[in-house]
Amino acid sequence: MRTAGSGQGTGRRAVRTRIRALAAAVAVACAALLTGCPGAGNGDGEQGSRSPFTGESVADASAPVLAVKIDNVSAARPQTGLERADIVYVEQVESGLTRLLAVYSSELPPSVGPVRSARESDIELLRQFGEPALAYSGAQSGLVPVLEASPLHLVPPGEAPGAYSRSADRSAPHNMYLDPRAALREAPDGVSGASDIGFRFGPAPRGGRAGTEEAVRFPAARYSFTWSREDDRWLVSIDGREAATADGDRLGAPTVIVQRVEIRDSRFQDRGGSVSPYSETVGSGEATVLRGGRAYEARWSRPSAESGTEFTTAEGEPMTFAEGRVWVVLAPR
Repeated sequence: MRTAGSGQGTGRRAVRTRIRALAAAVAVACAALLTGCPGAGNGDGEQGSRSPFTGESVADASAPVLAVKIDNVSAARPQTGLERADIVYVEQVESGLTRLLAVYSSELPPSVGPVRSARESDIELLRQFGEPALAYSGAQSGLVPVLEASPLHLVPPGEAPGAYSRSADRSAPHNMYLDPRAALREAPDGVSGASDIGFRFGPAPRGGRAGTEEAVRFPAARYSFTWSREDDRWLVSIDGREAATADGDRLGAPTVIVQRVEIRDSRFQDRGGSVSPYSETVGSGEATVLRGGRAYEARWSRPSAESGTEFTTAEGEPMTFAEGRVWVVLAPR
């Protein structure tokens, strides 16, 4: 585990500081030009600081990035703080079930959870965010050194005990919750701020098929997304039940991306001997983008782990998303 006091860490922090300064300068230039830079404007002349993850105006478009691994079995629902995430990734895990990886930057809720364990594919998926902080509650023993050798800034309970608490309302392991602000305070120096990961926001492209519902199946989990004109977003259902927050509000997003990826065996197993799946997010493939009550067939491309993910229409034009939070379902091909 890297520590803030190591000589190597000090050198890396200096490099990161210079990189962040350069990124800030670029962001200022983008805001001034209002062209060619994601998040600089919405195309109608409105100026301001816009999140590269949601396209919305925010107080700080380069705030630190915190990813949290969130439980998603029935005993873990409803989750807390999930509705505040900029991006929610749905990933396949052991036994054909799914787990969520929520990415926060624009807004930090008071509590997030239940928090669960990390997987090997999280490392590759999160590299497009630079060197974000990753909060999780544990990992398979063989995976621990792989996580520690990664560029991610790890904030599990052992590294940030003050950021975690157990709820008496649920039984373990579905009762661990995170204070995001405390986690970022405990994170090592150099957590990356929000930056371009390939998302583009703007008016809907031509075409698409009209539809109010889209279903995605995993071996042991089922998601459906239903368009709500009243809410102006796609509402989420999981395993046939409406997905809601701990406060009773429906979960949903203006844009849902069904990104079809290769899901193979990883090098690791859980305690029961089940092999952990690995969702390959570097490469290219097909996707379906849901926005505004229509479904658009698209392509995704990510040349390397350090690259963002580009989405294009069938005609090869940038696939634009609706402003607001985004769900990305890493579905099996």
